[in-house]
Amino acid sequence: MRQELDLRLLRAFVAVAEELHFTRAAHRLFVAQQALSRDIRRLESQVGVRLFVRSTRNVSLTNDGERLLVHARALLALNDAALRDLGDATRPLLVDVIGQGLTAGRIVDAARLATPQQEFTVRYGGGLGAALPQLLAGRLDVAFGRTEGLPLPFPPELDRRLVRYEPLGLMVLTDHPLAALDEVPLDRLRGMEIDTSAGNEDAPEWVDLGAALLEAFGARPFAPHPHVIGPDETARHLRSHRRPILTMSESPGVPGAVLRPLVEPVPVYPWAMVHLRDADHPGMTALDVAVTELAAKEGWGQPPDGAWLPSADGEWARGR
Repeated sequence: MRQELDLRLLRAFVAVAEELHFTRAAHRLFVAQQALSRDIRRLESQVGVRLFVRSTRNVSLTNDGERLLVHARALLALNDAALRDLGDATRPLLVDVIGQGLTAGRIVDAARLATPQQEFTVRYGGGLGAALPQLLAGRLDVAFGRTEGLPLPFPPELDRRLVRYEPLGLMVLTDHPLAALDEVPLDRLRGMEIDTSAGNEDAPEWVDLGAALLEAFGARPFAPHPHVIGPDETARHLRSHRRPILTMSESPGVPGAVLRPLVEPVPVYPWAMVHLRDADHPGMTALDVAVTELAAKEGWGQPPDGAWLPSADGEWARGR
């Protein structure tokens, strides 16, 4: 039985063939360069020929690589055309909302209410960093999160819309000294150890923001640990380690804990909605309308006066 070509490997091959540079191709695909090199070796093993001539300075296609490139482009174009043809209102829009009870979930809920005929399928992926490769591969339609602080440049194949500047807060146990405050000035964090979910590879954009915030105000991050999901597990984690947890202002409640807003200044998380530039699906229109209406109703588009956010986020927001 003849082996079938893997479209994912073909997409990686085409990117390298067009860029003739592994680092640029890896950035384009939003994957690590080592992973891209492994994929090319797998494809070469699969087809039984060498596809590239590589040196320390140059990458070029072999004759077999040139021949495969013609077929690979045709196969990928046929695959993409089939997906577009099927991408009408009957296909559910697959949306990553990171976690339950967050801003992204509210947007999807509003879109569902306004367009009951449109089906949305929600998944909880845990972070934009993990969602981007799925978007690029066409296995996900929409994702939400901060688009700065990622390990690689934001892919040019994707589009992003600023959704909301959400204030941040601290989740603390009810017997923690900070729980007695209605609001926590950022200067109170100086010298403290704060849990920013360091080590969460699914959400490097969140970990980066947390590290920048703590450094700016003299605090330090708690040791890296596996990502904690859900109110009950968060409660257990809080009881075990007793470190305040940096979180969104609208995060779901946690048993035995309270959420205290951070102020002076108010730190914010810049949510963005992300999708392929050529995405064409009725569900996208419904999400855009929901964002516009929620932003107008609740003032999402403007951060509080004097708000804190990393400089890179401000530069993107001003230049969008």
